[in-house]
Amino acid sequence: MSLAEQMGTNVRYIGQQLAQQIDIDLMNPAVGGFSIDQLMELAGLSVAQSIAKVYDRKRYANILVCAGPGNNGGDGLVAARHLKHFGYNPSVFYPKRTDKQLYMNLVTQCRNLNIPFVDGVEDAVGGSDLVLEGIFGFSFSGEIRPPFGHVIKVLKESQKPIISIDIPSGWDVEKGNATGEGLEPDMLISLTAPKVCAKYFSGKHHYLGGRFVPSDLAKKLDLNIPEYPGTDQCVRIASP
Repeated sequence: MSLAEQMGTNVRYIGQQLAQQIDIDLMNPAVGGFSIDQLMELAGLSVAQSIAKVYDRKRYANILVCAGPGNNGGDGLVAARHLKHFGYNPSVFYPKRTDKQLYMNLVTQCRNLNIPFVDGVEDAVGGSDLVLEGIFGFSFSGEIRPPFGHVIKVLKESQKPIISIDIPSGWDVEKGNATGEGLEPDMLISLTAPKVCAKYFSGKHHYLGGRFVPSDLAKKLDLNIPEYPGTDQCVRIASP
């Protein structure tokens, strides 16, 4: 176990309310000073770098990115762009789009790199080596709504390695996969700080990304964020 992983065993696992408050603080001009697009860019970069550390591009060249309508979907679109620059062949399944300019810009950026957007999840999963999913985030609650119930069913039946952004889709942010309807990913990339549900993650690889939390804020909230190695935007953390 590396030093960073050892430090990661002491990292604080946060609930929904604190996760929302941290986002508010990060985008408060008097505290974090970030804009949403800055945070999304850094988060998506850390996701792409985490994947590159685990999945060799020669063996796992074809990556399907399943993007939801919210911030996790935006992180996935950013990650797709960086994965393309890293030498992978991403494609994007983005069935429920928004007309917000930020997300429209992310789509344009992907199209400018000739990243294909696919219409059917079944064929796309079949032609991929692994799947990066950013369908639902830490605000998810209640039942899985169409069309994503079908998407999650297809992913669960695919037997392809699945990577989840921040929260495995279908999980409660604090109770985990309590209904059994959510995904059970092989890799989880927590952002900012791992959420309480990550304690129930049993996959092979758990990384933390989002190297943007000011040290004063991290200390105030006792986040115990592990030290990021060198210039890396992500760090592997051990199970709690």
